[in-house]
Amino acid sequence: MGRSVWGCWQSVSSTAVLYGSLALFTSILHNVFLLYYVETFVAIYKIDKISFWVGETIFLIWNSLNDPLFGWLSDRSFLSSPQSGSQITTPEVVLKRLKALSTNGPLFSLSFLAFWVAWASPGLQFLLCLCLYDGFLTMVDLHHSALLADLAVSAADRTRLNFHCSVFSALGSLSVFLSYWFWDKEDFYSFRFFCVTLAAFSILGFFFVSRLLQRRFKKDAHPKQDEASTLKELSVGSAPFTQPDRAVTIRQYLKQLSKHKNFLWFVSMNLIQVFHCHFNSNFFPLFLEHLLSDNISASAGSILLGISYVAPHLNNMYFLTLCQRYGVYQVIRWLFLLKLGLSVVMLLAGADHIYLLCIFIASNRVFTEGTCKLLKLVVSDLVDEDFVVNRRQQAASALLFGMVALLTKPGQTFAPLIGTWLLCVYTGYDIFDRAPLKDSVMVSDAASSSGTPPLRLGCFYMLVFVPIACALLQLAAWSRFTLHGRKLQGIKTQRQGIQHGHLIDVKAI
Repeated sequence: MGRSVWGCWQSVSSTAVLYGSLALFTSILHNVFLLYYVETFVAIYKIDKISFWVGETIFLIWNSLNDPLFGWLSDRSFLSSPQSGSQITTPEVVLKRLKALSTNGPLFSLSFLAFWVAWASPGLQFLLCLCLYDGFLTMVDLHHSALLADLAVSAADRTRLNFHCSVFSALGSLSVFLSYWFWDKEDFYSFRFFCVTLAAFSILGFFFVSRLLQRRFKKDAHPKQDEASTLKELSVGSAPFTQPDRAVTIRQYLKQLSKHKNFLWFVSMNLIQVFHCHFNSNFFPLFLEHLLSDNISASAGSILLGISYVAPHLNNMYFLTLCQRYGVYQVIRWLFLLKLGLSVVMLLAGADHIYLLCIFIASNRVFTEGTCKLLKLVVSDLVDEDFVVNRRQQAASALLFGMVALLTKPGQTFAPLIGTWLLCVYTGYDIFDRAPLKDSVMVSDAASSSGTPPLRLGCFYMLVFVPIACALLQLAAWSRFTLHGRKLQGIKTQRQGIQHGHLIDVKAI
């Protein structure tokens, strides 16, 4: 009895906790990357404006194409309906993804280090570092996200897995607090040492955790392989709804996606969300400097910065409990309405209410990032719908996550480009020259006549108008999304029925 209880506790703790811990090894590096990579190349390596824009443009193309490319290479075999008896089981799919994580995770950590040492001309290094880093990050993120759809089907089980990801992502965000004490433009050595320490921890974590999870699922894969070989000898065991020997080409797959209306409305909403998330990350230090630096201390600014990175993960734990009660669709809709309401209140209050401004800057990032954390659950639901509607032999989760990224990741590149352009248009301020341009626009003139510094007023307008515009567009797109309520429950029931006997025992999660 004691042994069975101990074994049950080990099963419950191992899968969900180990899966969640993989988010830690990504977040401790990626948060530092998002916060400092632009500042490093602009202020320390002195990259020129043309090289920066060229690098970001090429990165935009690579950033968009590598997700569906890697997803197709990973999941193309799942789209076709194989000959009788050769159906791929879910434990085998999970093992395949874990092997990819054990290889690409450490390589992702090594690519992170390439940013913090000058080893080529700033323009060339900027381009190569971005493309190399994003390539390995894509492999890690695709397979980790796909595991969410492969490990569980029910909303409760997926919410539990996502909850553990939020816990470990919150721990990973502590690297932002620590980075403040090491960041020094004049003496970059200590920050480099800090980054090497983070990368070493991440490398070891990816290697050992993915190996532990592989050992866990090899036990499930072997019985399924024995069953498959028996079925093959009997010439039975084809997946329901399959059509043998018909491979799905990339053109056919894209045609299927083009008819998937919920997918199209989701990526429309998510493109704006990705833009807003990265806009907040890229310009958070700028807002602190020009809106708050004269009124709060440097230590208070660092605390506000750290809270804005940690709080979304902690807040997400509460959002996930709301999702279990009201559904993911409704919670995301409430967050859009909250973002719109807070932005309108801040606009009416003005830039002179410092404490309200502090709360808004932090909450804007917290709620925006919190929404991003919930979207993986929606993509997992879209995986279920794609599986049922197109009668897949196995859910092509990594490929669908990749196609979502293809259409939404451009927002990541548009954020710094549009942000720097808006700043220049509104204020005449060029972050590359570190000085106001002569050709200021009418916003600067209006600000000067009212006694408010033009740069400060321009930053304030960017801070409030960007979330207002994003929220309105997102609410319009989200209202057309129908995969929720009874329809979603029906899709999940059909998938569980089709894959009965080939799914992992979710009680062990």
